[in-house]
Amino acid sequence: MRITRVLGAALLALGLAAGPAAADSSPSPSASADGDAPTRAGSSFRTATEIEQGQRATASGSTGDYLYWSFPADTGQRPTVTATVKLPATHGSETWQLDVYDGLRRRQACQYGAQTRTAAQGAASVELACVLRTVRGWSEPWADDPLPGTYYVRLTVVDLAAADLGQPVDAEVRVDSKDIGGAAAVDGSLGKPLVPGIAAKSAQDDDAKTAVLSSFGRDDGWSSGWWSDRWVWTGVGAVLAALAGIGGYVLTRGSGRPSRVPPNG
Repeated sequence: MRITRVLGAALLALGLAAGPAAADSSPSPSASADGDAPTRAGSSFRTATEIEQGQRATASGSTGDYLYWSFPADTGQRPTVTATVKLPATHGSETWQLDVYDGLRRRQACQYGAQTRTAAQGAASVELACVLRTVRGWSEPWADDPLPGTYYVRLTVVDLAAADLGQPVDAEVRVDSKDIGGAAAVDGSLGKPLVPGIAAKSAQDDDAKTAVLSSFGRDDGWSSGWWSDRWVWTGVGAVLAALAGIGGYVLTRGSGRPSRVPPNG
């Protein structure tokens, strides 16, 4: 009976801890479609069009143009950038490329996804994707790990026939994130997210907790500090270890004095 109670308590503790972890592993909610979705793209880092995660952005341009968008990503998120380019009715073979840069304008490597693809002659469209590494709360100065702040998306054609240069195209970009949570947590955090204009804003108001990029703003602030759901699993592990010790003691102690041992007296 005591062993049953011990195992029941262990399963209850494990079930309580599984709830937050399951929530952390679910994809971030998508923004609702509305008329505020951007319909243009910037031509450089400084003029990049701002989009939110879960928002579909469209733009019209010409082959040979550089199309730029920017979006915010916070600690524990693993962004996925997808792009679709609708090509003209007649064209030759074209190679398109999707690049993602962080707030320091360092090109970020894709974990997987078709970052560069070639559209065959006459193809109606080409689709590209880039799944970034999980955004970390802190990194060594010499590393190129993704850090919280602004990220830039650049879409352009890198190889095409001279006759196809300048033809009209339509592009569609979307960014989604999966919350990884404590599985990717690290000790330490940035003093400020890598967001353009944060230094000027901090000089104006040292108590400001929200970083902004023009119209960007996070109502709940940016993630910081030492807490993550990794501490939940650490606590659960400690509880299970204690329960395992109690269970082992109960099993090895037996029911009391063996019957073959005479009583003291």
